[in-house]
Amino acid sequence: MAGMADLTVSLSVLVGIVVFSEVARRTALYLFPKRNWIIYVLELISTFQLCACTHELKLLAEVGGLEPQIGLTLTFLISVVHGFTFHGAICTPTGALEQVCRGTLTRESALTRISCQLIAAVVARSVMPHVWALALSDLHTQHSLTGFKCTNSPVNAPLLWAAAVELSCAFVLHAAVSNLEKVEEKYQVPAIAAVITALVYAGGHLTGAVFNPALAFSIQFPCPGNTFAEYTFVYWIGPILGMTGSLLLFDKAVPAISGKRTISKNLNSNRLQKKKMK
Repeated sequence: MAGMADLTVSLSVLVGIVVFSEVARRTALYLFPKRNWIIYVLELISTFQLCACTHELKLLAEVGGLEPQIGLTLTFLISVVHGFTFHGAICTPTGALEQVCRGTLTRESALTRISCQLIAAVVARSVMPHVWALALSDLHTQHSLTGFKCTNSPVNAPLLWAAAVELSCAFVLHAAVSNLEKVEEKYQVPAIAAVITALVYAGGHLTGAVFNPALAFSIQFPCPGNTFAEYTFVYWIGPILGMTGSLLLFDKAVPAISGKRTISKNLNSNRLQKKKMK
């Protein structure tokens, strides 16, 4: 069970990751304000932030035995922080693919973004063991006994059921993001953070409720117990199908039935990250 000292250190690590990432983003925007490729730098930095923070939260939950109520609270809070700091980064391949389908992102740009996301996922996976090796807390020291690796499979259900969980989570999240215009702007980020927290609560005990292929590649794929193909089926195919289902429902089926578009053509998942730099 994670003690107060362990929790304090992990919170400090989370704050450090966010501060480091924000400084890196602002520095990049200051040095290269009008370069077209700056969005890809932001994609790298923001996806690194997402993956690195999730590594620490996963450690708290699985190794530290963090109480579910505290874990869900941290999930909500860090999701809000992510939503307000990403500055236009998508941070999930399904979001990039969704924008391609809606015509708001070119295939070349989407492929570059997804490549940046996967690179950042690998970097976060490589960097966090070095942070834990500092032994800032007893929890980090305990984790060193396993070589900073997970020891069990995150899939705690039959593969088809696990993929269905990830599919459902992705469907709900993309459906929520697609209907953000119905929520007052100042409540949009907290609303999506609440949806993410609810999905983690509902499906976390079965798959970890990741519903982000890049994030899963960083935190779940290194775990033993299943093959790369099985993890691909659960954590990549599942979310992609969930996103596709949401897209077909809200961009095709509902407009066909109602006779009008329910989703703005220019709406995309960047609505969560359009906070302006001050």
